[in-house]
Amino acid sequence: MAYRPLADEIRPQTLDEVVGQSHILGRDGLLRRIIESGNVPNLIFYGPSGTGKTTVANLIAQRTNRPLHRLNATTASIADIKEIIGEIGTLMAPEGVLLYLDEIQYFNKKQQQSLLEFMEDGRITLIASTTENPFFAVFGAVLSRATVFEFKQITAQEVLPAVDRGIARMAQRLGGEAVCEPGVREHIASACGGDVRKAMNAIELLLSAAKQEQGKLLVTLADAETAAQKSAMRYDREGDSHYDIASALMKSLRGSDPDAALHYLARLLEAGDLITAIRRILCSASEDIGLAYPMAVPIVKACVDNALQLGLPEAKLPLSEAVILLATAPKSNTACMAIDAALADVRAGKVGDIPRELQNVHADSAGMEREQGYRYPHNFPRHWVRQQYLPDELVGTRYYQYGDNKTEQTARRYWEEIKGE
Repeated sequence: MAYRPLADEIRPQTLDEVVGQSHILGRDGLLRRIIESGNVPNLIFYGPSGTGKTTVANLIAQRTNRPLHRLNATTASIADIKEIIGEIGTLMAPEGVLLYLDEIQYFNKKQQQSLLEFMEDGRITLIASTTENPFFAVFGAVLSRATVFEFKQITAQEVLPAVDRGIARMAQRLGGEAVCEPGVREHIASACGGDVRKAMNAIELLLSAAKQEQGKLLVTLADAETAAQKSAMRYDREGDSHYDIASALMKSLRGSDPDAALHYLARLLEAGDLITAIRRILCSASEDIGLAYPMAVPIVKACVDNALQLGLPEAKLPLSEAVILLATAPKSNTACMAIDAALADVRAGKVGDIPRELQNVHADSAGMEREQGYRYPHNFPRHWVRQQYLPDELVGTRYYQYGDNKTEQTARRYWEEIKGE
């Protein structure tokens, strides 16, 4: 008998057996109702690997009278599409076809466009899957003719029943009784990171290599930890997870949640992505803490320099220090808001001539010398004198507004007293 992977062998045969996705496949879930109605429109399934996208597509195919064609966009070509189209209207597919296109994001615009005419008149019902955001990865015309359903990452608790089924099936295949040490099931369920396929691969490996005593297959926790190590890490430097984790780190810093910030830092470091963590930490020091605690910038820069010199794994120490400092520091985005406002005016053409007293006097050509009129502030009491700095067109414009933190309010009071405002 040909080898069959465990993940394929225990693939659900009904919607009730699908792990997770209760938000769309539960009793009142919209996708479930669509599938049960038999009138299946063009669909795009979006979500992480191993969350049931292919399984649900297979279940849909069982409910239609149309032949099912499967293509993987990483290897398929226009010729493959033309071959499928050639069957439409023939005895092989008198009522059209159901096309399951995996990883649609790897199809270029021309390849995706070749499906449009047949999607439009219903001769092809497209079910496409992608691990990337379809609103960026899928051509707009295809997207407008399909309904997007998001498949969410499966929790460890939801994976447990599948783990139990997998262990039982492998034991049956090997002709023995599986005996698992306490914690084995739970570790596999949590370490797979919501990817049922990974969980089944780990189970297949563990049971196949298990010690046998008197017809019993002994599975130890130590073996489970080895087989499933790091499989919970969903990370692709070119994919959505990269940007999601980086975004979550910075938003946790901004939101003053040190525990969440440390969690996302840990995920980046565990994936070996030191650079993304450093960039977000450096940015947050100026964007989110800013003038409320200006010393955050040199402190964080020192931590980053230390991290780069140390390398992983020791880099975790100064970066942890930097993250906790930023998350617990007072916050101000006044510097960010000020430069954005100034840039908006410049981009809108609000520039004007630089006041004569601010121009570079050394640039005057022969015969054009005239009194510049610049007042040197250090020659005046308290190192300030009133004079015009902005171009005439922008006199009175305020880009910077003092924040309500202690540092900026102290500066505000200082200059209001000097300027007599």
